[in-house]
Amino acid sequence: MPLVSMKKSSGGNSKNLPVRVTTMDAELEFEIESKAMGKELFDLVCRTIGLRETWYFGLQFVDSKGYIAWLKFDKKVLGQDVGKETPIPFLFLAKFYPEDVSEELIQEITQHLFFLQVKQSILNMDIYCPPEASVLLASYAVQAKYGDYDPSTYKAGMLASEDLLPQRVIDQYQMTPEMWEERIKVWYADRRGMTRDEAEIEYLKIAQDFEMYGVNYFQIKNKKHTDLWLGVDARGINVYERDNRLTPKITFPWSEIKNISFKDKKFLIKNVGKGAADFTFYAPKLRINKLILELCVGNHELFMRRRKPDSMETQQMKAQAREEKARKQLDRARLAKEKQMREEMMREKEDLERRLMQLQDEVRMSQEALMRSEETADLLAEKVRIMDEEALLLREKSKEAENEVHRIKVSAIKTEEERLLMEHRAREAEMIAAKLLEDSERRAKEAETLKDELLHARIAEKFAKDKLLEVSRTNIPYSAGSFHSYHMAPEMNELKLDHTILTPTPPPPTQMPVEHLPADMDQLSLEIEKERQEYMEKSKNLQEQLKELKTEIEVLKVEDRQTDFDRLHEEIIQRGDTKYSTLRKIGASTSNARVAFFEEL
Repeated sequence: MPLVSMKKSSGGNSKNLPVRVTTMDAELEFEIESKAMGKELFDLVCRTIGLRETWYFGLQFVDSKGYIAWLKFDKKVLGQDVGKETPIPFLFLAKFYPEDVSEELIQEITQHLFFLQVKQSILNMDIYCPPEASVLLASYAVQAKYGDYDPSTYKAGMLASEDLLPQRVIDQYQMTPEMWEERIKVWYADRRGMTRDEAEIEYLKIAQDFEMYGVNYFQIKNKKHTDLWLGVDARGINVYERDNRLTPKITFPWSEIKNISFKDKKFLIKNVGKGAADFTFYAPKLRINKLILELCVGNHELFMRRRKPDSMETQQMKAQAREEKARKQLDRARLAKEKQMREEMMREKEDLERRLMQLQDEVRMSQEALMRSEETADLLAEKVRIMDEEALLLREKSKEAENEVHRIKVSAIKTEEERLLMEHRAREAEMIAAKLLEDSERRAKEAETLKDELLHARIAEKFAKDKLLEVSRTNIPYSAGSFHSYHMAPEMNELKLDHTILTPTPPPPTQMPVEHLPADMDQLSLEIEKERQEYMEKSKNLQEQLKELKTEIEVLKVEDRQTDFDRLHEEIIQRGDTKYSTLRKIGASTSNARVAFFEEL
């Protein structure tokens, strides 16, 4: 945690006081002088976290009596009932809410702090969120925290350990953490390509339509001492029945309120227009009325501010935000291009590796074929040698037989019988000689055949060697080194509301560069219409997805575990009402009718 010292320029040795300020994502410690004003501490915190949209935020603390209070900027810190704990604890929270987050929140740090606070309020069930919408919001929260869904790195159970759904929703359905995780994961995968700030602003755009978003509730009574709720928000003051904080019964927009004041526990609202009845209610304690008036003052100031031209500071912040957004879009496009190139290179690498494996297989097969050819050639050569020896032996035997025939023919035969016998033997010898000659010729032919086979084997061997040499000389364009790694008022009891919209003096031309003005209004109109159509289509798809999820999990709902908020929300859905349509219906009645209705409650 950073430790920051704030020293005032006044003389003397004032005692420094330690202060701990807890934001939604950090804990800061400061040392302030004992005479430091609340505004000085607040500005110090804003400078430390880099916040410029300071008008939404405040420093909250718990006083010595256990009540929640906001630090007053025009009083000394120690002059307020901040307690005696050391260091003095404060919470840096959003005190006022915008009407439209996408139009009013400029800085990313502002969006991020609102996102964290609204998310915590939904999880703590301070803001009612329907079950199907809580799954949708969880997918945006996961995208904001982890970035794009990646099946290769995603681990089962990763989301089950995260605090993503209100406990009320978990208890209401017979579903395991794994079943909830699977449904969140499906929508999480659809958020691919969203940056953290885009996911957070989409989260807030959905949450701002919830009935309890941005409303500060206070217990009050009317003249009949009926217990009611008073709600103060960015649009005005609402009155709710004791058992229904979702649907207001009476609403007073800021534009219809003329004066707000209190005396002790009595609170008075005067409406615009002659003859308009006053709206009176009673708070349980005087400090409650003070807090209500403080919130009314701040919300009305922001209400009027939204309806005036932007100040120079706001214009500068918006221009810087546009430039920053454009720069980030360029960075995203560059990173997307690099990612695409990296993926293409990885595919090319895989293709080369496959080709290398194929060539290695061909080399192995060629080597095996060469070995088989060499073995065949050796075997055939051995057979040829044996055949040659057999042919030589047959020729020798044939020669011996011929000599024997010749010797018999030239021998003298003394008797006829001997002559006949000799002739018979001569014929047998001739037959044997003819047979031996025939065998010799057959063996010679077989030897010639084997010689031809040997010649073919040596040709095959030469072809295999040539193929192996050709494969070994193949130049494979593969290099492991060619792949690169591509490795944020003084005390008051009355407020008179001035609804006059002042038109400030137009700024000099140099304050708004010409290049920021649209050159082609028709083109701008087309772009606005296109964005509207895209938004309507996106909203329609979103509603269909929510309806589909609600139908899917409806069969697993445990009816006995439904809360009053669930039943009230279901009645609103069945009537076809929304937060805004309800306010329009109530606002259509006259102020006198609203006051009369309030007193009859």
